[in-house]
Amino acid sequence: MNGQLAENLKKAETHLRRFRDSVTAHYINGEPSPGISGETFDNLTPTDNTSLGLVAAGSAQDIDRACRAAQEAFPAWSRTSGKERRKILNRFAGLVERRAEEISLVESMDCGQPIRFMRAAAARGAENFRFFADKAPEAGDGLSLHQDQHLNYTKRTPIGPVGVITPWNTPFMLSTWKIAPALAAGCTVVHKPAEFSPLSAMLLAETSREAGLPDGVWNTVNGFGESAGKALTEHPAIKAIGFVGETVTGTHIMRQSAATLKRIHVELGGKNPVIVFDDADFERALDAVVFMIYSLNGQRCTSSSRLLVQDGIAGRFLAALEQRVNSIRVGHPLDPATELGPLIHPSHLEKVMGYMDAAREENAIIAAGGVRVAELGPGNYLRPTLFRNAANSMKIAREEIFGPVLTAIPFADEEEAVALANDTSYGLAGYVWTGDSGRGIRMAEALEAGMVWVNSENNRNLPSPFGGMKQSGIGRDGGDYSFDFYMETKNVCIAHGTHRIPVLGR
Repeated sequence: MNGQLAENLKKAETHLRRFRDSVTAHYINGEPSPGISGETFDNLTPTDNTSLGLVAAGSAQDIDRACRAAQEAFPAWSRTSGKERRKILNRFAGLVERRAEEISLVESMDCGQPIRFMRAAAARGAENFRFFADKAPEAGDGLSLHQDQHLNYTKRTPIGPVGVITPWNTPFMLSTWKIAPALAAGCTVVHKPAEFSPLSAMLLAETSREAGLPDGVWNTVNGFGESAGKALTEHPAIKAIGFVGETVTGTHIMRQSAATLKRIHVELGGKNPVIVFDDADFERALDAVVFMIYSLNGQRCTSSSRLLVQDGIAGRFLAALEQRVNSIRVGHPLDPATELGPLIHPSHLEKVMGYMDAAREENAIIAAGGVRVAELGPGNYLRPTLFRNAANSMKIAREEIFGPVLTAIPFADEEEAVALANDTSYGLAGYVWTGDSGRGIRMAEALEAGMVWVNSENNRNLPSPFGGMKQSGIGRDGGDYSFDFYMETKNVCIAHGTHRIPVLGR
């Protein structure tokens, strides 16, 4: 074990001891809550599948308590000035920055993401809060719309208590991405984190209290989707649900929310293409292709998991790619040298390993990886994997694997690239690499995806809309797009007193 890994493990254990020594509770109405049923579940670290401690398993009764707390806190929080909300949320961001090391160490051990990425995720969480804090004073602003004899103006008002259900892949950052705009808009929140990575949600809840959020504005209930999640999506006090996760779960949430006519924003899966043309900058494209599938353990919705590479450079590009994939450093997530850590859970590792069998059955070539890393012990470690000799009709090209697995498919020309890229039920993201600016524009127009990057990896811009088409979701995050979801728009029409009113029955 190298010295830096040993030091990080020692620091992590200091922060994790509290979770090992006592049950991680819910956070309801400003204080920890052990849960009504007393039921718990074991939270495993993917590094070796040992326990990080027990977590309270939320019930419908716990969700009801949290929703009622959010409902009672809503009137006062919604009337709190945007200037005051900005002050509280900026204070929250500062506290996150001060706890960044603790957050990153706990999160790496909880979800297996390499510490090099989790340090950035903690910083991004603070950035999310600062961005939306500064927008809080203008959240209610609308438009002024003039007519000859009337003045129309619009304003936005917070929709009410909202439910936020977040995934296990980068739980801290994605929680802040959803919750920060809700709070800035004047909504109160009930947060249900993923059961595979619940610890950073408690750090967030604690920080909310320290930042000065009033009791009931932020509530967190741990547990499973079939119980706590279902109760949240069905609760009549909750006016909207923001969800990030897999497409199948998104369809369940939509059905469960229908009876109470909740507003729904679901950011779901993807099978995102990265398209590399013959005239692309070879080295930059290669760097981006490797980064966008093998960073974050391949467990991110915007991963470019299908490589479409033009025939003229396919051989050279795939040879260079194979060499790079075989050189990726797999290891313990707290080792600063690690580029790829363990997958989240044994069940997910088994799911991903099933695609190795699918590749063989369909006569694709496993050009790199495809095997577990036994020498790293009992954790969920997998060699980064590259499939060659693939076709877009194969299971490995059609289903979201959600792991460090890339499927390479050759194409002849621009027309075929568009056809292959769009031949999927998903439509979250697309990436295009070309030296022809006109082609870049044409491809961006033609791709059926909510987000397209041309000659770039996934570059983040907070005011821009984030979301997908087709089975990749409904709705958009980012800037005013987030406020459009968490707020109702009201139109007010005021007459000048000069127009003629139609007369009946005089």
